[in-house]
Amino acid sequence: MKKIRNTLRQSLAVFRYSGRAINLVWNTSHILTLILATLTLIAGLLPAAIAYLGKLIVDAVVLAAQAGDGDISRPLLYVGLEAIAIALLAASQRGISICQSLLRVLLGQKVNVLILEKALTLDLRHFEDSEFYDKLTNARREASVRPLSLVNRTFGLAQNALSLITYGVLLVNFSTWAVLVLILAAMPAFIAETKFAGQAFRLFSWRAAETRQQHYIENLLAREDFATEIKLYQLGDTLLGRYRNLFHQLYGEDRDLTLRRGLWGYLLSLVSTVAFYLAYAWIVVETVMARISLGDMTMYLTVFRQGQSTFSNALTSIGGMYEDNLYLSNLYDFLEEEVPQTWGDATTGIKPQDGIRFENVSFTYPGSSQPALTDISLHLKPGEKLAIVGENGSGKTTLIKLLTRLYTPDSGRIYLDGLDLQEWDVNVLRQRIGVIFQNFVRYQFTVGENIGVGDVEHLEDKNRWQIAAEKGMAQPFIEKLPQNFQTQLGRWFNRGQELSGGQWQKIALARAFMRTQADILVLDEPTSAMDAQAEFDIFNHFRTLTKNQMVFLISHRFSTVRMADKIVVIENGQVTEQGTHEELLQTEGRYAKLFYLQAAGYQ
Repeated sequence: MKKIRNTLRQSLAVFRYSGRAINLVWNTSHILTLILATLTLIAGLLPAAIAYLGKLIVDAVVLAAQAGDGDISRPLLYVGLEAIAIALLAASQRGISICQSLLRVLLGQKVNVLILEKALTLDLRHFEDSEFYDKLTNARREASVRPLSLVNRTFGLAQNALSLITYGVLLVNFSTWAVLVLILAAMPAFIAETKFAGQAFRLFSWRAAETRQQHYIENLLAREDFATEIKLYQLGDTLLGRYRNLFHQLYGEDRDLTLRRGLWGYLLSLVSTVAFYLAYAWIVVETVMARISLGDMTMYLTVFRQGQSTFSNALTSIGGMYEDNLYLSNLYDFLEEEVPQTWGDATTGIKPQDGIRFENVSFTYPGSSQPALTDISLHLKPGEKLAIVGENGSGKTTLIKLLTRLYTPDSGRIYLDGLDLQEWDVNVLRQRIGVIFQNFVRYQFTVGENIGVGDVEHLEDKNRWQIAAEKGMAQPFIEKLPQNFQTQLGRWFNRGQELSGGQWQKIALARAFMRTQADILVLDEPTSAMDAQAEFDIFNHFRTLTKNQMVFLISHRFSTVRMADKIVVIENGQVTEQGTHEELLQTEGRYAKLFYLQAAGYQ
């Protein structure tokens, strides 16, 4: 008994999202929801009325024939009333269809916006977590249609319930047993559908990773930024083979479930068919025995057939609501993902001349056992330039992610103007930082917009585009483009222009200069795609432009690193050397060795 109660409790718990889905649809459009509810009410009441009018027509015809007076006014009146009722039913059903179509578009947009708004509130760690991506994938797949589906089924259930009540009132006059047969005959198919709906949902949830992999392979084969390497490495057939294998795996699971669902659905539907024809025979016998009229027989047959169909539809709606709730659990699990608390609200520091301090900062990426940074301590005063040197994977970019509050240190503190970074308002903090990451985004926007995104508050400011482009040394090649700053970049859209790697980096550098109030500049391999002369020119240019800014520079080229006021060498997440270029050469450590190796390559 306890097991049954637990099972029932779990089944009912699945419906906890029904109210939220209805509220979501209501907030999407009050007017359309009200119209849909009204039309549903009309569509629920009319079928029984039509069946009853059918009885009146038959009985009126029989009475007129028996009377032999040729009076057809009453039968024609009932025919006219039934025609009006049929027209109203068709209008209500068409109206329901129109409302559902409009709500589907509006609701799809609303849910997608909710998902994207939620994604904007999450930390970088969420986007670097494969389990989070599975949750995001499950939330986005079908989430835009499931809330409306749930509401449609809820309204459909209400419509069917109204029809069943009116059918029951008519049918109970014939026999209470007929009502019980009507109910019991539909139960087996409902139980089977509910069971298979749960299995389909579990299958859907388990294979989110495989679905993401399939979509990733599609992108590899169809995107222009992957096409060159795919062709040169002749990866096309291999990737297509993997795509086919994934499809066959997923298709095989779907096929097995579909076949089992279809077979059991057919076998159990035979129960309803047998029940209907037993009731059919029963009603015919009662008519032959003159216990009910010909009109009653017509009405009861119509009511029983439609009632059976309506009850089956009602149970199907309940099963569908169960399935919709399962899918909506994915959506709301994602929307209820814990949002990191950005509790800082400071807008100014307590020691404006102290600059930036790292004090014994350590950090390990979620899911990793190896620390990315260990006991990092350094100090950068206003106007100073700090170069960070180290092998790939040594922790250089991680340090920048901590500075920009994309991550929070596990231990130790980072101070800006004498105030812990966690106490700063994160938006104010990031307004003070101009940054170019090694893997910067190549937006498929115009040139001006590509630069303007560096300061979203001045995204369309053409004067700032011009100034930032000059600072990033992008102005000369921009002037040669077909429409200058209005030139579409990338190949995704019509008349798009593709740039060289060095030109793209200059666009990204210009982007970093859009924030004219930023006193911290972060450059992560900003010139890796440029030739040595262009790089030298840019950094000489930077020295002039950034006199009053703190600069964090990550680079593998020592010709630029030597221009910094301080140089930090990081190995395995730890600071191993620190000083000026001359001081580090004198210590004859790791920095000196790497410098002389690189210098020898230019001789």
